Amino acid sequence: MLRVLMFLVPLALSVYAFIDCISTKDDDIRHMPKPLWAILVLLFPLVGSVSWLIAGKKRRPAGGAGPTRGRGGGRQQWVAPDDNPDFLKSLGEDKPDEDRGKDPKDG
Repeated sequence: MLRVLMFLVPLALSVYAFIDCISTKDDDIRHMPKPLWAILVLLFPLVGSVSWLIAGKKRRPAGGAGPTRGRGGGRQQWVAPDDNPDFLKSLGEDKPDEDRGKDPKDG
C-alpha cells in the first residue's frame, strides 16, 4: 500500500500542477513564462510541481474572489440578497403605486 501511495501522490500532484499551470491566465503567472513552467513540471515532476504551487502563480487571499458591491480596494465580494440595499429597493419597484398599501383581502 505504501509503495502505491509513494507513486500515486507525486503523480497526482504533477497532474494537478500541470493542469493548473496550463489553465492559469498569463497575467497571473510569476517569475517565468507559462511554457517554461509547464516544461519544468513535466521534466521534474516533484520539484517542478512544488515550485509551481509555491512560486509560479499569483495567489489571492482567501475569501477575496467573486463579484461584489464596491467597497474600496477594487475587491468585490458576494452579498446576500437580504443584505443588499439595491436588491431590497428593487423588490418594491415591481408593484404599481396604487397596489401598495391595499389590503389583499379587500380584493
